[in-house]
Amino acid sequence: IGFGLVEKGRTISLVDAGVIKTTIGDQTAKRLVELYESMKELVSELKPDVAAVEKLFFAQNITTAMDVSQARGVILLALAEQKIPIYEYTPLQIKMAMTGYGRATKAQIQEMVRVQLRLKNKPKPDDCADALACALTHLANGVNARN
Repeated sequence: IGFGLVEKGRTISLVDAGVIKTTIGDQTAKRLVELYESMKELVSELKPDVAAVEKLFFAQNITTAMDVSQARGVILLALAEQKIPIYEYTPLQIKMAMTGYGRATKAQIQEMVRVQLRLKNKPKPDDCADALACALTHLANGVNARN
């Protein structure tokens, strides 16, 4: 699961970004607890003002959809418990905010994240870049907060 914290002052700056990894092969319930604990720790450490979370819309693989939905629920719970306001954005909203084009590729999104945050390289891995794109989309909607 990717995360990214950006801050808007005179310019937008990267505060922190990365991924939360759970143990592959563990039972789903154990991985969800691991994700929940990691999210609580991140929120406690980074103290975001708000959270921008990607809304997922897909149904090609029902097993994957269920796993992602469960993880997403754990993330929302960890944020809500700490009273962090949550804003949700669809992939289309993120692509439009980042590139002005609803069919933008991952590479195009990553490049726009790199440009907007004045990074030397595109953020890696993809999950981290996606999280930063979601945060930047939120700021593009006029919110001046760390998210």
